[in-house]
Amino acid sequence: MARTKYIFVLGGVASSLGKGIISSSLAKLLQSRGFSVTIQKLDPYINVDPGTLNPYEHGECYVTEDGAETDLDLGHYERFSNVPTSQANNVTTGRIYQTVIEKERRGDYLGHTVQVIPHITDEIKRRIKLLGKTGKYDFVITEIGGTVGDIESLPYIEAVRQLRWEMGRDCSVIHLTLVPYLAAAGELKTKPTQHSVKTLLESGVQPDIIVCRTEKHLSDGLKNKIAKFCNVEPSSVIESIDAKSIYEVPILMRKENLDTEVLRKTMMPLDSQPNLDNWNDFLYKLSHPTTEVNIALVGKYVELKDAYKSISESFVHAGAANECKVNVKMIHAEKINDKTAPELLKGFDGVLVAPGFGERGIEGKISAIKYVRENKIPFLGICLGMQCAVIEFARHKLGYKSAHSTEMNPDTKYPVIDLMEEQKKIKGMGGTMRLGAYPCKVKKSSKAFECYKTINVSERHRHRYEFNNEYLDEFENAGMKATGINPKENLVEIVELDDHPWFIGVQFHPEYRSTVAKPHPVFVNFVKATIEYHKRK
Repeated sequence: MARTKYIFVLGGVASSLGKGIISSSLAKLLQSRGFSVTIQKLDPYINVDPGTLNPYEHGECYVTEDGAETDLDLGHYERFSNVPTSQANNVTTGRIYQTVIEKERRGDYLGHTVQVIPHITDEIKRRIKLLGKTGKYDFVITEIGGTVGDIESLPYIEAVRQLRWEMGRDCSVIHLTLVPYLAAAGELKTKPTQHSVKTLLESGVQPDIIVCRTEKHLSDGLKNKIAKFCNVEPSSVIESIDAKSIYEVPILMRKENLDTEVLRKTMMPLDSQPNLDNWNDFLYKLSHPTTEVNIALVGKYVELKDAYKSISESFVHAGAANECKVNVKMIHAEKINDKTAPELLKGFDGVLVAPGFGERGIEGKISAIKYVRENKIPFLGICLGMQCAVIEFARHKLGYKSAHSTEMNPDTKYPVIDLMEEQKKIKGMGGTMRLGAYPCKVKKSSKAFECYKTINVSERHRHRYEFNNEYLDEFENAGMKATGINPKENLVEIVELDDHPWFIGVQFHPEYRSTVAKPHPVFVNFVKATIEYHKRK
């Protein structure tokens, strides 16, 4: 078997240029040629993982199959490649230093002075190589967060410098930069790219390929200029022009021969041709919808679209599967109450109540659910959204006016959502969480079974509180049925309403498992229900 090749994707000039999308697009192209690929993200922040970060700070926290709380870019990796990621695919500076300090405390360094070089950089290099040593992958693509020149990124850049010397042609560096267009001058400017590469060179790293993010096409003259000033071949200057959809980027990168350049630089065979038929079919459906629906997403982080990134992308996948354009409008939960709900939710074909933690916006979510339940509007509640559906039903159908979750009201008389007894003894952030994939058994006579077409499913979780089974009989007798159960712990995973055309709450996060190749069946069927509702209207 050939040795694993390592591709590093670094960024310069500005943040948010799309290193994650370029990495994911390259992975898709290499996959389409028959290579096995995985992607990892190295984050320079000191947090051990993003699990305790406010979504306003860092956007969505993505959860892997093995329960790792990771960067949202891992969601892009999975959605493009359809390959599950794991704890090994996301490393932070906090985790690096934590590991090194634990080794020092154990005496692993035999009394030597522990320093950034070699101890921190050696640990970074060890983490980078972990996935390659499994023997499963032809390519390991490593995205390094932040921008070249950032103080916190320096140990990662140094690790890349060392690996380039150690690995030779088994290693290649892609540098993503910005070529801005100055409207006043009517010109694209290459100077920021030149300075970014110069900064990288000062750290001892020469990029092999330069990907230029731009809003205008680069002429051959500009590409040659960048190549000359940055010590690369003209064919290794790749244009990355703004696209209408992130899913168009692999096709654009194919036209620019990004995959060909990577294979050439790493001395890998070029005899296979990429097969992107399924991807092009998805893009065709995405751009040629036959119908259109409007869905409200009720949450408390609506000012930041990345807070619900996986949900938004799941609607893209489900929309294409239904040949439907899904317009998602974010509505702040704090603006909704029983009086404002009819006006704020008027005209929507479906409502999704989003996940989250904490009390803020809870009453607004409950009011939104009351409105859609009474007006028979298709509803999907995810995690806390499902729990709010349970609270709303307890208050307005069971008559428990003060029903609540003990997360919000520890002294509630009717704790319909509560911690399990064994969870109550655990201390520390994240310790009480159910994280990662858990099995769920679906009842055959249910909407959930219509979605999955199977009894046994597995879904990813990220939550602390559970449906309180002491109330289960009362709920079922009143019309809210538990149609999905965790078989080991007997925990309620899915609830549905008998007298509603499509009302489902799920304790798990289906959005974490939706990909271009496999749109999630719950989202696909929810969009289908909104189409039917739209036609009835």
